[in-house]
Amino acid sequence: MKAMRLKKPGGLDNLYLDKAEAGAPGAGEIRVELHATSLNYHDLMVVKGMIPAEEGRIPMSDGGGVVTAVGAGVAEFAVGDHVASTFFPEWLGGEAVAEWMRLVPGDRSDGYAREAVTAPATWFTKAPKGYTHAEAATLTCAGLTAWRALVVNGNMKSGDTVLVQGTGGVSIFALQFAKAAGATVIATSSSDAKIERLKALGADHTINYRTEPNWGDAAKKFTGGRGVDHVVEIGGAGTMAQSIRASKIGGHIALIGVLAGFQGDVSTVTIMGMQLRVQGLTVGSRQSQQDMVRAIDANGIRPVIDSSFPLERLADAFRHQESNTHFGKICVEW
Repeated sequence: MKAMRLKKPGGLDNLYLDKAEAGAPGAGEIRVELHATSLNYHDLMVVKGMIPAEEGRIPMSDGGGVVTAVGAGVAEFAVGDHVASTFFPEWLGGEAVAEWMRLVPGDRSDGYAREAVTAPATWFTKAPKGYTHAEAATLTCAGLTAWRALVVNGNMKSGDTVLVQGTGGVSIFALQFAKAAGATVIATSSSDAKIERLKALGADHTINYRTEPNWGDAAKKFTGGRGVDHVVEIGGAGTMAQSIRASKIGGHIALIGVLAGFQGDVSTVTIMGMQLRVQGLTVGSRQSQQDMVRAIDANGIRPVIDSSFPLERLADAFRHQESNTHFGKICVEW
């Protein structure tokens, strides 16, 4: 069966098409015929060698497919079920424990850029009803990260104000989850064309951060000077100062990404004085993914997919990601 693998030391030109086997499932396992994956910044770091991987590693943390065989003792899944992979297969629920977060498919173990896999049943959850395999594959990292940021950690409620940054997968999911919860959404982008698409998705207020560099103050004005309840912070050190300026006293900043820098000056005295809760997070547990799937089923949320590539063109999909012209998720389907 086909699989994409990565040569050391990494790089897009070191991705190559190869084979991988998936045997019959043992006790507690399922065999999944995979049909899609989606791209995340974490995957890009792996394939470019920023996160070292073993020779011949099969990349990609996200996988969507259908169960084709079920091992002894598995009652949760049946042949024909559509499923989505989990980012931390050993983190089933509860508070995060370091040992549960050590294994990430596509990083510390082979991932889902392949046609089939046999794995423990707990490595997957059911996909939302009616989802395509590509749509299911967007949930593993981006969808669950946005869900945990706002719902699990943020305790978002109707009437809250949420600030999302940019038009990547996490931010778009955050916008959709926030609107489904009855929150007001302020969205930023550097593109007027993308801003129009954000409005079409339900963004109540938008800011072009290229023409409005003090977008934190602009966001606060939309709240009547009170400040936003939640910031989905995907920029990191380069955008944190503006996120702080946008926040209310006692606001919540979900620190997710590093797209605008790994290090920088952050006013800790301002965080203290404003009593802000700045919480870092990396994706979430299997239980949180199951909760998210139930919410998606209840609200009819569908992922925004920018484009799709065949498995053999995985490197081209990453080049499109690096161009930063996408809106929503980039997928690979086969």
